[in-house]
Amino acid sequence: MPQFTTNAERFDPYKTYKFRLRLPDGDYVAGVSKCSGLKRSTEVVKHREGGDPSTSRKSPGQTEYEAITLERGVTHSKQFEQWANKVWNYGAGLGAEVSLKDFRKDLILEIYNEAGQIVLAYKLYRCWPSEFSAFSDMDASASAIAIQTLKLENEGWERDEDVTEPEEPSFELPA
Repeated sequence: MPQFTTNAERFDPYKTYKFRLRLPDGDYVAGVSKCSGLKRSTEVVKHREGGDPSTSRKSPGQTEYEAITLERGVTHSKQFEQWANKVWNYGAGLGAEVSLKDFRKDLILEIYNEAGQIVLAYKLYRCWPSEFSAFSDMDASASAIAIQTLKLENEGWERDEDVTEPEEPSFELPA
């Protein structure tokens, strides 16, 4: 029987507003304000044998990983655009439009608790930009932030088991 370790002091689930995306070299992807959830789906393969009753059996088929969408406010940073240009660089010339050597990147999604401690991490494998939006719709009558969007295809993800539940901070209030 597996042993489950839990923090008996923690009652509340983790929030979704403290997270960062990190490259394996340690650099963080700048300014990401929104990241879609991680989702995978496994195809259901139905089959039955001729001598069985009129019911089918089910077994797992191919697994697909949904694209991950990142959003951030537009700044002078060219990080999203430069990565997207590795997949298709308009005007680069015949045969030079795609950087086949390094257009894929592994990423690490880190999730933090309210105290800023890393509590969960997921390794995202062989990500590459399939869509890039340089900025959101412009509207002269709105007070909104211009948003860049990067849609990343990936070939799978897994939880980083090296990240364990931290000891949550506590402090005494003055009497």
